[in-house]
Amino acid sequence: MQTIHLFILPVAGSLLAGGVIGFEREFRGRPAGLRTHILVSLASTLLMLAAVHQDLWFALDPAVVRIDPVRMAHGVLTGIGFLCGGVIFREGLSVHGLTTAASMWITAALGLLYGAGVYPLAIGGTAIAVLVLGALRMADPHLPQQHLSEMTVRFRGGQALSQAEFTRLLADHDLTATPFTQRMVDGGAIELAATIRTVSRTQTARLAERLAQHPAVAAFEIAPRND
Repeated sequence: MQTIHLFILPVAGSLLAGGVIGFEREFRGRPAGLRTHILVSLASTLLMLAAVHQDLWFALDPAVVRIDPVRMAHGVLTGIGFLCGGVIFREGLSVHGLTTAASMWITAALGLLYGAGVYPLAIGGTAIAVLVLGALRMADPHLPQQHLSEMTVRFRGGQALSQAEFTRLLADHDLTATPFTQRMVDGGAIELAATIRTVSRTQTARLAERLAQHPAVAAFEIAPRND
């Protein structure tokens, strides 16, 4: 009975927590999914169990050796930082993987709590993490927010719009852009690049239709930035 309370319950709880969070990440097609989160949670729990119950493995003299599980927690959370860094990558001006890294961080913390036997915090933390990752995602489309897109427009030789003219074109679609960069590419064409800010993706769609019909535009690209 003591074995169940000391070891089986913490391990079962950590497996469940890592599995639920990992399933959400797996379902979203993220780089760290079910197996990764389960392993992170399980490893954290096992290490914390080993730290908390050192008296079961070694003949310790309480007058000489003092158990300090906090040091193990500090080591685990420091190490998980390197693992989290592996799922964060940059593509252009966009940064991907921050939420997955945070989910791995909270999974490690939950594993430590299960290992330490702090079940109210561990169970409550698991429920809140799942709520944040799942339910709040469904609320995202209904929250007021700015959308950012990276825009590049190449004009035909000798027909490039000035920055002021292009700003007015954007204003026609209730768009703002900053900062502007311009460069000359092969053949003497002018290429303009900027970050577009908008509150609706439909605005950038209408801008794309306008640019496709503009006689001075040779090519363009509008790439939404993942937040």
